[in-house]
Amino acid sequence: MQPRILSGIQPSGSQHIGHLVGALDNFTHLQGQGEAFYMIADWHALTSKYESVAEVWPATLELTATYLAAGLDPQKATLFVQSLVKEHAELHLLLSMVTPLSWLERVPTYKEKLQNAVADLGSYGFLGYPLLQTADIIIYKANRVPVGEDQLFHLELAREVVRRFNFLYQREVFPEPEAVLTKTPKVPGLDGRKMSKSYGNCIYLRDSNADILEKCTRQMASDPARLRKTDPGNPDICPVFEFHKLFSDDATVELVNTECRRAGIGCFDCKKRVAEAMIRRIEPVREKIEAHLAQPQAIEAVLREGSARARAVAAETMADVRDAMRMPTL
Repeated sequence: MQPRILSGIQPSGSQHIGHLVGALDNFTHLQGQGEAFYMIADWHALTSKYESVAEVWPATLELTATYLAAGLDPQKATLFVQSLVKEHAELHLLLSMVTPLSWLERVPTYKEKLQNAVADLGSYGFLGYPLLQTADIIIYKANRVPVGEDQLFHLELAREVVRRFNFLYQREVFPEPEAVLTKTPKVPGLDGRKMSKSYGNCIYLRDSNADILEKCTRQMASDPARLRKTDPGNPDICPVFEFHKLFSDDATVELVNTECRRAGIGCFDCKKRVAEAMIRRIEPVREKIEAHLAQPQAIEAVLREGSARARAVAAETMADVRDAMRMPTL
């Protein structure tokens, strides 16, 4: 049997280059290697956007356009909206009956995000986020989950919940999902920290060429020890070199690696080269995003069809769950 693949992204505004090389490239690569389901996680978005619900649907359309622009093919993968598959909520409810509260409270990102959040996250929805994520995965009996390293604890929770459920009800209802790690676990932001919307250090896929050039040459952090152009640099600790390895060709990477160390290239020129490489990668994606957004009805058709396919699979799983839990089927 072909493997089942499941992953998703929250619709929380424009996607940045970290999403492209950290998630979407992985999604696209895997869509031909099994039965792939890629979700628009709009319920998850509500954990922080519950007061800004008007933003969620436009962001859903934009994220779907980004999926398509990045290379996801509705004929090869099922693209769907989480909230249009009601079975996710039913399975989440049933899993909440059997999952110890302590399992959710120990999730590393829970307290971290709670302490650093701008919005009030003191809700069950936020605490139960990883359990809903578990339901998202196992309702498709997915055995391969493309994730970043920061999601590994969430996936291990899903595996623990699966083992507990199967043990309690003496049925092998769910397989234990396995992580498929991206080749690019972390993309630096303009300030050298991890690229994140909350840090305001992103290069977005819808940024203009001029914006990309400006951000790279004026805002991007470089080797902090290189104070003058005549000082030798160290690419090993320079965020700019990390971008070169992601976006530049091999010849440019080798040139920068050599010339920076002997002060043969200045930081401005180095950043300009990486901006040009980024533009070559981002510009066609941006153009495709805009073309898809100009046809919202076509995007909605993709989501309707994909959500119907996803719901049919989810319904089959829920029949197995209800049977295992001796739920009535009148």
